[in-house]
Amino acid sequence: MLLLPDTELGPTLLDRARHAIEHELGVKGVSPAEDLRLANRGATFVTLRLSGDLRGCIGSVRAQRALGDDVVVNAIGAATRDPRFLPVEAHELNDIRVEVSLLSEPQFLEFADEDDLLAQLRPGIDGLMLFGSCRSATFLPQVWEQLSDPRDFLDALLRKGGLRSMQNVMAATYTVRKWRE
Repeated sequence: MLLLPDTELGPTLLDRARHAIEHELGVKGVSPAEDLRLANRGATFVTLRLSGDLRGCIGSVRAQRALGDDVVVNAIGAATRDPRFLPVEAHELNDIRVEVSLLSEPQFLEFADEDDLLAQLRPGIDGLMLFGSCRSATFLPQVWEQLSDPRDFLDALLRKGGLRSMQNVMAATYTVRKWRE
């Protein structure tokens, strides 16, 4: 994935995400301008908040499609397919705030045991992905705000992924650049 250094990308991604949701819900909005930077591959997560509470979050952990397409698919997914929530309704849009996280390429970690993995984590900086037993789960770096203790962070991610222990589990970290409305 080509990392795009300029900070002007944030408003472009936020506009594209909001427009995708509005379009999906049948709300007329101004179409975002085309931007050649969005043709590069990228992996995003789109997080929706209503009155500060999570309202939806869907994303990609690997850069497998054009950044512009990825943010559109994930914005629509966050609004309509997050299994934890009912789909967003048009009347909620004015109160929903959109956040877009652009993920770096994952870096796989080598670790001897759980304590070794915990020692390698950078709270508040690293997102973490776990893979094992045909299951996977990830937490964005933003989750450190709720789970600041590395052991709590790891335990919650294991539960989320339905993984009983770190035995035969692979781990990767990544960072994000994020923008909020």
